[in-house]
Amino acid sequence: MSKQAVHRANTAGNTAGPQTAVSSVGDASLALGVDRTSPVPLYYQLSRQLEEAIEQGKLAPGSLLGNEIELAGRLGLSRPTVRQAIQSLVDKGLLVRRRGVGTQVVHSQVKRPLELSSLYDDLETAGQRPATQVLHNVIEPASAEVAAMLGLAEGADVHRIERLRFAHDEPVAYLRNHLPVGLLPLETAHLEATGLYRLMRNASVTLHSARQSIGARAATGEEAARLGEPAGTAVLTMARTTFDDMGRAVEYGSHLYRASRYSFEFQLLVRS
Repeated sequence: MSKQAVHRANTAGNTAGPQTAVSSVGDASLALGVDRTSPVPLYYQLSRQLEEAIEQGKLAPGSLLGNEIELAGRLGLSRPTVRQAIQSLVDKGLLVRRRGVGTQVVHSQVKRPLELSSLYDDLETAGQRPATQVLHNVIEPASAEVAAMLGLAEGADVHRIERLRFAHDEPVAYLRNHLPVGLLPLETAHLEATGLYRLMRNASVTLHSARQSIGARAATGEEAARLGEPAGTAVLTMARTTFDDMGRAVEYGSHLYRASRYSFEFQLLVRS
């Protein structure tokens, strides 16, 4: 069925104009509205409002979504329209249907802008309650790849730290970073208390620019287990070399992100 046909089916038999209902979801009361004069499908209007409420923290993880029949009645929508809106959020990983419990808010997706910032700071700014578990914190000889990225001789000592980053107590990223030895103190307790870039700024390391690449691949069994995903799940990858204001490479990161919880946001401009 075409989008036009879906829209006509959704709006058939209903009066035109915006319609709003206040729905109680968990401990929150949300003003949900649909505009029948809009060309945007009704299910999409509803799903966007629910998604924004999740992202803004109005619907906290664990909240139960209202009954589909009740919500459809309040908004004057068909039950299939409401079900389609909810299913779109289930597909995005924001909601989950649990037998005997109902439809429950899982979490909001981390939407990270493409700029030189730390994941910890971005999560904190978004109200995602970041936490860190340090898996490895060692000094070791640099591999050929790491040495090339940091501008060091192969075999030179480098600091390797591996961490799991959590948001709302769920793992969202597996972070591996290499840094030149002696750049700054890297104590495990400090790495678990805050972000790496914040520690670097506190040590008077001025971050200036970075070279970054983004990709995707299937997670290994070990990687998937760390991230709480089935083996073979697709994950986002990011490799970044960061430079200070003197042009020195101060950090090389190789990170994995849960695709169900994480996305990069781009702003694209037309080149004149």
